[in-house]
Amino acid sequence: MKNLDYGIIGNCKSSALVSKSGSIDWCCLPNFDSDAIFAKLLDNENGGNFDLITSEAYEIQQEYLPKTNIIVTRFKAEEGSFEIRDFMPRYFKEDGTSHAPAEIVRCVVLLSGAPKFKVQYRPRPAFAKEETIRRVKDGYIKSHTIEGKYDSVYLYSNLDYEDILEEKEITLKDHAFFVMSYHEKILSQTLDRAFLQYQRTYTYWLNWSEKTTSYRYYNTEILRSALTLKMLTYEKSGAVLAAATTSLPETIGEVRNWDYRFCWIRDASMVIKVVSELGHVKSAQKFLQFIIDIIPDKGDKMQIMYGINGERNLTEHILDHLAGYEDSKPVRTGNAAYLQKQNDIFGILMEVIYQQFVRFENTLENIEELWTITCGTVHTVEENWKAPDKGIWELRTEDRHFTFSKLLCWVAVDRAIKIGELIHKTANLKHWKELRTEIFNDIYENAWNEEVQAYTQFYGSKDLDASTLLMEDYGFIEAQDPRYIKTVEATERELLKDGLMYRYKNKDDFGEPSSSFTICSFWFINSLFKIGKKEKAIKLFNKLLSYSNHLGLFSEDIDFETKRLLGNFPQAYSHLALIETATNFSGGITEEEELIEFIHHF
Repeated sequence: MKNLDYGIIGNCKSSALVSKSGSIDWCCLPNFDSDAIFAKLLDNENGGNFDLITSEAYEIQQEYLPKTNIIVTRFKAEEGSFEIRDFMPRYFKEDGTSHAPAEIVRCVVLLSGAPKFKVQYRPRPAFAKEETIRRVKDGYIKSHTIEGKYDSVYLYSNLDYEDILEEKEITLKDHAFFVMSYHEKILSQTLDRAFLQYQRTYTYWLNWSEKTTSYRYYNTEILRSALTLKMLTYEKSGAVLAAATTSLPETIGEVRNWDYRFCWIRDASMVIKVVSELGHVKSAQKFLQFIIDIIPDKGDKMQIMYGINGERNLTEHILDHLAGYEDSKPVRTGNAAYLQKQNDIFGILMEVIYQQFVRFENTLENIEELWTITCGTVHTVEENWKAPDKGIWELRTEDRHFTFSKLLCWVAVDRAIKIGELIHKTANLKHWKELRTEIFNDIYENAWNEEVQAYTQFYGSKDLDASTLLMEDYGFIEAQDPRYIKTVEATERELLKDGLMYRYKNKDDFGEPSSSFTICSFWFINSLFKIGKKEKAIKLFNKLLSYSNHLGLFSEDIDFETKRLLGNFPQAYSHLALIETATNFSGGITEEEELIEFIHHF
């Protein structure tokens, strides 16, 4: 079965995907949202890749070095064995700043014998749109475009450059290295320098992992997810990307292909909550500051998503020259959803600001700024909450009165009231409490469907939606409330299929969804756990974990039938939900501990 059998390496500036057999099939340089240097992931013939190809006699195994983001791919045959240690350098310099160059290092370690391979080095800068020339220069191979947009990349190695370009068979007689850099290197590149970068990067990730909160159960899965989230963080601004890729389809052959190399505000509250609880408070603070910094001035529109440097314009473009992942077109850069109106953004924003007050220290100036934003947000909610919108799933059809959007409008006012109480600003609270009650009653009366016995996707609908499972998480309803229990049970009957959840089953602008949205499965498992069905929740959780790839990574979607990973990869939201679910299991039980331990290790 074809699958997203990739590992991700990165340094909080950019990232790359390494296949199960050691081929780098995706990398954007110098930053996450730059044009791709390698895009074989999106065009098998023309996208470009960087591979060490052996004969079929070699057995190949791959793993992350424990507690790091260094991938080791081992090749073993009778004639010899070797391994590739892939990473993007990241470590602290003597002045305390980070060293994170726009480059990939591949350390080739000879283990035994005289193994043989061919180097397939085929960079295609600028998303392979232009012809690329590769030439041996003084101490490196330079690859650059010759028409259209100019772009280039440099390769350094202790192997013969002509052998690399001509893809001749190479017999490995000693350790080797490759450094592929977006910039020409000033210092000479040597084997010792490459292995020094490896040691420093290895130490950096070990230290980072050591600072991560440990849990009794599922700690390996939690840590791998945390390390993945760290790699999806853009250190310069603090932004957290939704995923490292663009245009990996939700379903093979369909057109649900989006660019996820941006920062969704909706993810913000979960990022801050989860990352803080993992012990990385500074990272959470930096991301929170990124959110605060992009909040527009009074009267301006808040977008649902931004570029990694806070860019507002994310115009969508189609790359017709690329075949698409398994011929799933179109390939897109940019994301037109940034123009959508989604009323849930107000609740997300206020949840983030509320967490700022609760979790972190504030200066007077900071408090005044946040209070201004709070008052402005409530005013905007009051003017907009009754209007329909596109909803959490960014549907591109008609606007509707989505339950989740109304819920988050209630959250916005609720959190504003709590902030006002915290800082003793009470003048507006009476009116805000009346508004909160009005929105609550509206949801209570109009989102509930008596016939279905559940809160449904939008007012007047009989369709179920996994997002309603979050009503308890946001504090709108108690876990033991009969309405919430019935909503969970109805959602299970309607949307659960072989342990995986649909987001919804009603047709949208592209037809009926045909794959499971991974985060929704985690939401459902969490809701089961909260209403007391703990044993069932744990079994479903273990089953869901088994659908990750060979390195424990998840994408956005999972195919119901084959269980293959689909959608952009790796998906931050999926790994955030994995962490939240696993930590809930670790912290939310006492008498069931033996049960969990049995089920987890069985």
